[in-house]
Amino acid sequence: MKKQMRFAVLGGGSWATALVKMLTKNLSKVTWYMRNSEAIEFIKTNRHNPNYLTSVEFRVSQLNLTDQIDVAVKTADVLIFAIPSAFLESELQKLSIPLKDKIIFSAIKGIVPETGKIVGEHFHDKYDIPFKNIGVITGPCHAEEVALDRLSYLTIACADKDKAKLVASVLKSESIKTKISDDIIGTEYAAMLKNIYALAAGIAHGLGYGDNFQSVLMSNAIREMKRYIKRVHKMKRNINNSAYLGDLLVTGYSTFSRNRMFGNMIGKGYTVKSAMMEMNMVAEGYYATKSAYEQKNAFKSKVRTPIIDTVYRILYEKESARKNFKALADRMD
Repeated sequence: MKKQMRFAVLGGGSWATALVKMLTKNLSKVTWYMRNSEAIEFIKTNRHNPNYLTSVEFRVSQLNLTDQIDVAVKTADVLIFAIPSAFLESELQKLSIPLKDKIIFSAIKGIVPETGKIVGEHFHDKYDIPFKNIGVITGPCHAEEVALDRLSYLTIACADKDKAKLVASVLKSESIKTKISDDIIGTEYAAMLKNIYALAAGIAHGLGYGDNFQSVLMSNAIREMKRYIKRVHKMKRNINNSAYLGDLLVTGYSTFSRNRMFGNMIGKGYTVKSAMMEMNMVAEGYYATKSAYEQKNAFKSKVRTPIIDTVYRILYEKESARKNFKALADRMD
């Protein structure tokens, strides 16, 4: 990696916008792919994304904006995907050029519905990307606080330490601190699972449970996460590190959390459809719940996941949130 690596961000949402902001602090040129051509024209004229993080202003001369995914892939060596997992595969289907020689980093916190796999596994299995060329960008970090230049932390995970260091170096700044990890599978599963637990926290809040209950819920959630990740990928890791526990806490408690907001609506009595329409944003935890539930039921040796089970029954079996949380409260310690 002696040559100057070219970076592209793929996605038009808040995380994509935040990532472009981070990269433009360190790079002279960043390719930015989004499918909304009207948003691209707006950015060229007004220097900010019209739909997300509108306070972030860009130097348009630093941006190579395109609504053609082939252009973004062709002109970059490192691709950072920030497309919601529910739409990732439909966007990838637009590609007519191979990905196999690219370095792929995922800032997506979810499961690909078409395969039921985390994003890294999806790229490896379907697009023949070697794991050494796949990485994960995870928190604890909210895009909204990046926009406000509030001190934030990122964990960059990759099996190839040099690639992790490369990405960490172009994302860090005075307001962004970065660290690297070799636990690519564990950090990606943690990023997916924490959305389910944040959704549970939102349901609890919507039902009227207070801070005392929420603290117990988060305590049980981190232990459940540890059991789940250990079953998927056993290795030495400290589940209390910021990439796991820290990311869980910020997603479970923050008012910026879309998954907590979605859960709060469900707890207040919204249907799944009405909550999605009201938010007009993707809550990754909804799709992750189904995938995590089905995957853990396929494990040869069972893993105890009462919180995931509870959220699944509420969202997918349309059972009473109040009754299920009462039963969950009796099981937790």
